[in-house]
Amino acid sequence: MNVVRNGSVPLSVANAPIFEGLVHTSPLIPADDSHVGVSLVSFTGGARNKFHTHTADQILYITEGEGIVASRDQEHRVVAGDIVHVPVGEVHWHGAAPGRDMAHLSILPPSTTTIVE
Repeated sequence: MNVVRNGSVPLSVANAPIFEGLVHTSPLIPADDSHVGVSLVSFTGGARNKFHTHTADQILYITEGEGIVASRDQEHRVVAGDIVHVPVGEVHWHGAAPGRDMAHLSILPPSTTTIVE
C-alpha cells in the first residue's frame, strides 16, 4: 500500500510538446509495468493539451476550476467533482476553459500517448 499525502509531491512546469500554455504536473504515482499511474495536472489561464490518443483508457477527475474535454466532434464543460472516461484510442484534448484555471487527476495505466494533429 502506498499513501501519497496531499501536497507531498511538488508541482513542476510541464514542458512536454503535448501542452499549450502554462501547465504544471505532479506525478503522484508513476505508472510502471505493474500498476496504473496517477498525476495531478494543473492548467493555468486557458492552457490545454493538443489532440492526442492513449493506448489505454484514461480517467480524469476534475479537482478544481472549470475546463473543457473534447473529442473531434464533441466538447464538454467540466467542473470540480466531474469524472471523465476517455476510451482507448479516442482522439481528444483537455484543459482549462478560456480565461480560467483547471486541475485534474489523470489516472492512466501504462500506455503510449500520441499527439494527433
